[in-house]
Amino acid sequence: MSNNLSDRVSNTANSYVGGAKQTIGETLGNNNLAASGAQQKSEAEARQAAADAKTHAEGIGHTAQGKVQQTVGSLTGNTSQQARGHANETQGTLERNV
Repeated sequence: MSNNLSDRVSNTANSYVGGAKQTIGETLGNNNLAASGAQQKSEAEARQAAADAKTHAEGIGHTAQGKVQQTVGSLTGNTSQQARGHANETQGTLERNV
């Protein structure tokens, strides 16, 4: 999760820097700078969208795993497994809402 956070910060920074370069290039009539900035911004946004999709998919997996663990724990009377299941389901919910 911390790697995802650093990726998110990096992608956001690159998006803003790219947008600034694009705006400055357009203002100064520097087409190369504007195009470079637009490309940087677009690539950062695409990387972030891919990272968000991956995190969402992992969240779905954790939620499903948690539900299974809770059910099995409940059927077998294993409260430890139920607690792990609840934790995994919560983690999955958080990941899906990032």
